[in-house]
Amino acid sequence: MKSLSLYFAMLATVLVFTPVVYGQELKKTPTSATIPVADKESGYMIQPGDVLTVSVWKEKDLEDTVLVRPDGGLSFPLTGDIQTTGKTVEQVRKEISARLGKYIPDPVVTVAIKQIQGNVIYVVGKVNKPGDFIANSDIDVMQALSMAGGMTPFAAENSIKILRRLHGAETAIPFKYGQVESGKHLQQNIILQAGDVVVVP
Repeated sequence: MKSLSLYFAMLATVLVFTPVVYGQELKKTPTSATIPVADKESGYMIQPGDVLTVSVWKEKDLEDTVLVRPDGGLSFPLTGDIQTTGKTVEQVRKEISARLGKYIPDPVVTVAIKQIQGNVIYVVGKVNKPGDFIANSDIDVMQALSMAGGMTPFAAENSIKILRRLHGAETAIPFKYGQVESGKHLQQNIILQAGDVVVVP
């Protein structure tokens, strides 16, 4: 009888303290480092230097190829100056359509990217071919290093930094090549954004 009472007492102790132990374990679970990214919707973000084609259905005078200026702006007839910084092609199309709506009933506007010239990333330091590279698609750090011809024998491969400027502040994101090469901590192999600089010391 005493052994049965002891058994129930031990069981009650386990039930009481188990949630606390689990809670402590959950709190100790490490989380991935936060990587700063631009506030954006899905889709390619227009960059200075990109070339766009803009046309309005049944309006031949409203067809043009426009260059996005270094300040991120573009000009189109009847719309005035439009700022494209931080916007997708669809967002710019909607803005042009809304402005033209003052002069044309229900305008059907088409905006397309003719040339991607502004989505540039940079790889500098101890690589075989340092320089700037136009990213026509999503490029991660490993791919950027490959585009730069790989690292030289004297490169500090586990001290690589990605410099990213966001909202006027610059952040250094660490990248350890050896870990990613061996299949570990792959979250470091981030997709690069326009203007990112990969520094290989």
